[in-house]
Amino acid sequence: MILSISKYHPYPRLLLLALMLTLLGGCGPKEQAPTAPSSKFTISDGWPKTITIPGYPVVTLEKPPTRIVSTSVTLTGTLLTINAPLVASAGTQANTRVADHSGFFKQWSQIALQRNVQPLYQGIPNAEAVAKQKPDLIVVSATGGDSALKLYRQFSSIAPTIVINYDDKSWQQLARQLAAITDRQPLAEQAIEQYQQRLNSVRQQLALPPQPITAMTYYEDGRGANFWTQASAQGQVLTALGFSLSPLPTSIKNNHQMGQRSDIVPVNGEKFADAITGQSILLFAADTPQVSAVENNPFIAHLPAITAKQVYALGEDSFRLDFYSAMHLLDRLETLFSTR
Repeated sequence: MILSISKYHPYPRLLLLALMLTLLGGCGPKEQAPTAPSSKFTISDGWPKTITIPGYPVVTLEKPPTRIVSTSVTLTGTLLTINAPLVASAGTQANTRVADHSGFFKQWSQIALQRNVQPLYQGIPNAEAVAKQKPDLIVVSATGGDSALKLYRQFSSIAPTIVINYDDKSWQQLARQLAAITDRQPLAEQAIEQYQQRLNSVRQQLALPPQPITAMTYYEDGRGANFWTQASAQGQVLTALGFSLSPLPTSIKNNHQMGQRSDIVPVNGEKFADAITGQSILLFAADTPQVSAVENNPFIAHLPAITAKQVYALGEDSFRLDFYSAMHLLDRLETLFSTR
């Protein structure tokens, strides 16, 4: 087809230009992930179930899923907590302080083994591995190092795919959200009640260290840390137990990275010492060797919390909180600060 353009009238020329721009716009990359969605989305009652996720197509589940695949090792722990029909999960780096040979977090790896949860891949997302599991629901995290959001379009062509933000929720909120999607509400409430009873018991026994505290995950190179915010699952546990989180300086507190996460603020280099404003330091994803490393770091050795020997390790599985690691965290805090 040949378009004839009058030299006396500009409108046909503008029409052709718009057509050409539209065609060129369709030639861009096909695998770019959609913009990360809001953490707020709606879940309808009953079945079929409609899940509305801002920024993504509406997902409709005709019946409760029976073959769930988790592309987020963080979300896997909560899916196991509510005994969702999980058939496979992505993993993190294998054979580390926090993960087993499959890349599964140690706090729940034995439970995953008992339930025959298959490892998908470690680190780099793989849509083909997901497809081989023949899922009827795929779960993807919106943020974090375990997010496979860039493969959203591929996943959604395999099975209904939901994107969930975990960085602004407690594990209890996350459990209720996943339970509403998978029809596991009673099991979620059972786990939450068990945890709450344990938390109440521990809170009554604690003699808190000097307040406020800095809660952080120390970098192995000694140059910085991820600082937990009050919005984080870790921050919410500490607050519920009576701890007070020391605020970061204004110049640092908005230093968010990693997909605009709201649960951590990464700080390194010359600002590292300025970020440690607490009278005590609680180290997450850490054990005794990390306490020694912090106390002997010459860049922060002058800080009050360190000179007063108020540095405490909360266990290697405390970085990603789910029901299992949260229970371990309560045990650790009780051991460190119990009056009994």
